[in-house]
Amino acid sequence: MTESSAITPEQVEHLASLSRIAMGADELKSLAGDLSTILSNVARVNEVAGDDVPATSHPIALSNVLRPDVVGETLTSEQALAAAPASADDKFLVPQILGEE
Repeated sequence: MTESSAITPEQVEHLASLSRIAMGADELKSLAGDLSTILSNVARVNEVAGDDVPATSHPIALSNVLRPDVVGETLTSEQALAAAPASADDKFLVPQILGEE
């Protein structure tokens, strides 16, 4: 990254202002240097990455290992409601929390 394309403290100050983040002069200068270093490193990676190298998020391909979706035995309404503190019309009865009628 060339010196002309480095992030300036004024640019960081502008971004901080847009983000409503209060920053001191030392913080602005430090963050400008950090951001310039990050951009420099990204530019270096872009130089190495060729068109023959696919973009990846992991070095090893990931795949999900899922079990088959098979319907098994389920509880009846009576079994499910047997231990419920309160029920009505084959449903769990719970306390009202939203103040609705």
